[in-house]
Amino acid sequence: MRVPSCGAKAGTIPSPMRFGNRVSEDYLVPFLSYLGVLMSHILLITSSPRGADGLSTRFAGDLARKFAGQRPASTLTIRDLSAHPLPHIDAAYVDGRMVAPEARTPAQAEAVSLAETLIAELRAADTIVIGSAMTNFGPSTQLRTWFDYVIWPGVTFNYGSQSMEGLVTGKKVYLVTTSGGVFSEGPFAPMDYQAGYLKHLLGFIGMTDVELLRVEGTAYGPEAAQAAIEKADAAVDALLARAA
Repeated sequence: MRVPSCGAKAGTIPSPMRFGNRVSEDYLVPFLSYLGVLMSHILLITSSPRGADGLSTRFAGDLARKFAGQRPASTLTIRDLSAHPLPHIDAAYVDGRMVAPEARTPAQAEAVSLAETLIAELRAADTIVIGSAMTNFGPSTQLRTWFDYVIWPGVTFNYGSQSMEGLVTGKKVYLVTTSGGVFSEGPFAPMDYQAGYLKHLLGFIGMTDVELLRVEGTAYGPEAAQAAIEKADAAVDALLARAA
């Protein structure tokens, strides 16, 4: 990782300089920023129905773990929605959010507690990496269910008089999508209900800094699949270089 020089030798940790009892802001701000990168909290969310064999799981996992490797004191939290699928939301969750904690039934308390856990994981992270495998032109039910829990009025977004206000801000999101066909352009582009939809959901709750990595065209034969994987590998390397 390249450390900002801040007037110090490039590649070294900048030390705050004092002038009397005041720390120079020219040194303090980059110094604190550097410490923040070292202490980064990364949340990895995988959701491929194929589990560890899915390309979205592979690329999202590689990206998250390499980010963690760049940040020595970072924390990596993994939410594997394939190995540990969430129950679909039901009346217990919907109604439980609208009553006081002490008035909730056991089923309501359990459903709301799960949502609170997922939201706490999300809020704790500064970097979120999401792997999504296209299923019938959209995200898998596993990932959609995660969004059903974390999109909570009054908690992750507020209703405004003219628009909605997202409350989960200050996050960097890397969205890794995979598909057998090519949906970024060409005749199938209008049928992509995955990438744009997920970016909309993320933005709705305040996460607007989203970088998209597509792994597509893998169903067009072995050569096309290999080319798609090599292209995605290069894209991952480029992302890591920019983040270093």
